Amino acid sequence: MSISGNKTGLSIKNVVKTFGNLTAVADTSLDIRPGEFFTLLGPSGCGKTTLLRIIAGLEMADSGRVMLGGEDISAVPANKRQVNIVFQSYALFPHLTVFENVAFGLRSRKVAREEIDQRVAEALAMVDLTAMAKRYANQMSGGQQQRVALARALVNLPEVLLLDEPMSALDARLRAQVQLELKRLHQKLGQTFILVTHDQAEALVVSDRIAVMNQGRIIQSGTPEEIYEYPNCAFVANFLGAANLISACCDNGCVETSVGKLKLAGAPCWNKGTLSIRPERIQIRSEAPVCNGIKAKVVETIYQGNSVEFLLEPGPLRVKAKPDRRFALGEELWLELPPERLVILND
Repeated sequence: MSISGNKTGLSIKNVVKTFGNLTAVADTSLDIRPGEFFTLLGPSGCGKTTLLRIIAGLEMADSGRVMLGGEDISAVPANKRQVNIVFQSYALFPHLTVFENVAFGLRSRKVAREEIDQRVAEALAMVDLTAMAKRYANQMSGGQQQRVALARALVNLPEVLLLDEPMSALDARLRAQVQLELKRLHQKLGQTFILVTHDQAEALVVSDRIAVMNQGRIIQSGTPEEIYEYPNCAFVANFLGAANLISACCDNGCVETSVGKLKLAGAPCWNKGTLSIRPERIQIRSEAPVCNGIKAKVVETIYQGNSVEFLLEPGPLRVKAKPDRRFALGEELWLELPPERLVILND
């Protein structure tokens, strides 16, 4: 029996969930494609984990539907749904071996021993832990424990795998390594993965698509590139990486901003609003550029190893450059804000 190959999509239809006077999920609809790695991204308390628990059947929605492969599973108990969830804590049994941890759910359902052996072996091979089958869970690193938790979920043949911040307890270096392992595993299996995280960098690395949530609502969804390069509002621009937010007024096609007149690639739908540009999209020039040039003064420098960030006035504007660029505090330089990199926000 093959663990890989299941490709089932999932749809959320007008789901609402409240806890007393708090609306955790507000009339949310979402379509997740078969075989997609989809991420729910947002700050603590935005509703992303509640939505994941509703998909898993661990919470019941007040209204709305959860559809799996075209079938309404809203009233189906958690243990009857073809989904499995990997929690932040992993919840492994320290007194059991890796093999026994992965086999636990199958044994509790009285699956035949021969089938258990086959499915556990296949699940461990998927996460490259075959050689550690006899090791105890508490003898393994955090990254290895995470893979055991994944194998334990995969062995149950879920149509959708749910991941509730499974890498948040890892240190930065290990987290980066496990993110790549998780992405490769998804590509290998071709199953539908749904990840909940507050880590913007993590979402950009692993996801096919991202939904940014805030206050129980999905604010914007799209590919990592779409969300990062073309945020639709100030919240998304600020939450998904650093962004310069520039106040602007539009009058008869002329855009006047807090840093001077700027030319845009498109026309704003407002008379007064906000523009966004990423620090790395602002170009440092040796002389005045032909278009969208701003003369600015360096007020702060932040060395970041593989880059250096400058805080400049007017603005203030943050500019990111290669680490070999050096400017003294108070030094003046020309900046170019390319029209195609200036994003017109909706708010």
